[in-house]
Amino acid sequence: MNQLKRLYEPWEELITSIEDLLELYNLAVEEKDESYFTEVNETLEAITTEFEKLTVKELMSDEADSAGAYITIHSGAGGTEACDWANMLYRMYFRWIEKNNFSIVIMDLQDAEGGIKSVSFEVKGDYAYGMLKGETGIHRLVRISPFDSNARRHTSFASVYVSPVIEDSITIDIKPDDIRVDTYRASGAGGQHVNKTSSAVRLTHYESGIVVQCQNERSQLKNRELAMKVLKSRLYEYYKQIRDAKNAENSAEKHEIGWGNQIRSYVFQPYRMVKDLRTRHETANIQGVMDGDLDPFIQSFLRYNAGL
Repeated sequence: MNQLKRLYEPWEELITSIEDLLELYNLAVEEKDESYFTEVNETLEAITTEFEKLTVKELMSDEADSAGAYITIHSGAGGTEACDWANMLYRMYFRWIEKNNFSIVIMDLQDAEGGIKSVSFEVKGDYAYGMLKGETGIHRLVRISPFDSNARRHTSFASVYVSPVIEDSITIDIKPDDIRVDTYRASGAGGQHVNKTSSAVRLTHYESGIVVQCQNERSQLKNRELAMKVLKSRLYEYYKQIRDAKNAENSAEKHEIGWGNQIRSYVFQPYRMVKDLRTRHETANIQGVMDGDLDPFIQSFLRYNAGL
């Protein structure tokens, strides 16, 4: 009921705003007062933006779209440069999460020189998965490397994989023989805080090749429970893609993190542009995108995915 209200009530509020705007416009015409028109135009722009957001939300009709999301970012080949790019993407999503009043829970973070090797986290909020599912794929960066003393241009890659937080109403059956369980010491601060027990857990699903790991919790049992929850989420998405003829050949995360597989390019030099290679949506405001302004790309993907 609450979920339906969250879908319905914004439309009611939008209709009320349009009615109020129409009254203001008619008043401005009657009184022939041009000072009203600045407010009319600003209100119309805000209403148009809200209409676009609500229209896009109507495109999210899959059973898992209303769920939260798990996101995993892996750096590609390229050492320090690629690890820095993975860290930049993590910051970009973190900013988007903040702007949308969602919350984030880190499950696994592997630091590397210059950035991060990989990171997995949960995004908590209604329709987080529906909005972020189009981010799955290879992201390509072109820039003058800050790590190159000769100031040469470098190309880096990172993969992003998004899966829904599976509710108990959706059953994913995993037999003990289907997975391998590995435990290891969680990384963290040294000295008296060093982890002396193997509390971190890594699960490998044999059939799909999916690997998930968790080291956020102090106990191995809690890390295993959370890792199993993430694995079920990833398997839901994996089998869903197999059912979908368009993606039947393989899961997006199986693609090589390199040339030819990217979904979006971020070019800092010689020009400035972010372009989605599926929807053809692009913008020159690359700094805005890196600060979390992803809504235009999310909206264009949802329309593209719906065949609009």
